[in-house]
Amino acid sequence: MQTIIIWFLVSFVVALVVAPFIIRLLRKLKAGQSILHYVDFHSQKKGTPTMGGFIFIIPMLVAIPFIVRGNTPLTIAAISASIAYAALGFLDDILKIRRKENLGLRAYQKIVVQGIIAIGISVFYFHMNPTGTIMLPFINNFIEIGFWIAPLTFIAVVATTNAVNLTDGVDGLASTVSLFYLAFITAIMFLVNQIVPVAELNSLAIIAAVTSGGLLCFLLFNTNKAKVFMGDTGSLYLGSIIAIISIFSFLGFYILFLGVMFVISALSDIIQVLYFKATGGRRVFLMAPYHHHLEKKGFSEAKIVFIYTVITILVGALCVVSLL
Repeated sequence: MQTIIIWFLVSFVVALVVAPFIIRLLRKLKAGQSILHYVDFHSQKKGTPTMGGFIFIIPMLVAIPFIVRGNTPLTIAAISASIAYAALGFLDDILKIRRKENLGLRAYQKIVVQGIIAIGISVFYFHMNPTGTIMLPFINNFIEIGFWIAPLTFIAVVATTNAVNLTDGVDGLASTVSLFYLAFITAIMFLVNQIVPVAELNSLAIIAAVTSGGLLCFLLFNTNKAKVFMGDTGSLYLGSIIAIISIFSFLGFYILFLGVMFVISALSDIIQVLYFKATGGRRVFLMAPYHHHLEKKGFSEAKIVFIYTVITILVGALCVVSLL
């Protein structure tokens, strides 16, 4: 645990050092965020620097030589896949900036690339965990699902990555929820390790700690009123990290509970689209994802972040207590 805390602090310091330079560079490059026309209540945010995800990605790049040592295939796979997702997000952000509109890669293009990366992770993890061992939350029993661990991994990675991306619509929302998710999943990893040893536990926990330290620093610049946005560069990186380290720790099902606010973001968006098409234009929510519905209801961004964070903390505490 001492090592985890040290890495958390080191990451925070590294992010704190690079953050001003990154923000200054983004402003110089005029890497400003474009706002979707139907999110008119965010019009004042137009031009805010995006791709700020580099603030918490760079500490991970710095940490790689120290984390990837010896026989650490799970760690290498987790970092490689998350960087690949970050690269996809970076390309999407670059295209939005060049076109000066909130339209980068086409939806099908992003899904295809995400799917290819997720397939690679799924095949790799099935090779590493052929019995498909995974833990059932709250029941605290381990089950073996064999081959089905591969499609489950694919679904979890793609769904979580996009759910975190959808949650990134209010200042500090995705970053705060992700920070607490990573904190709780790390605690759960150590508790579960007392029941069934987790392969590469220390290095997977370090990945979570490094990401958390960078996120905490990022929040200094991302809380309302945000000075920088993480962009798809940051959100795709975060979503993939959250999904992959959870799965590699036998904790894939915890995403549904500890990541309940990400689930709500994804479900609200899916429900809205399906209902809209089925009814010829009627809506369930004033706007989707759900945090935009709350904004339309008059909730401030700070209050929305508070609600999402409190729910994440309560569910996280419940998950931890169930293991004691």
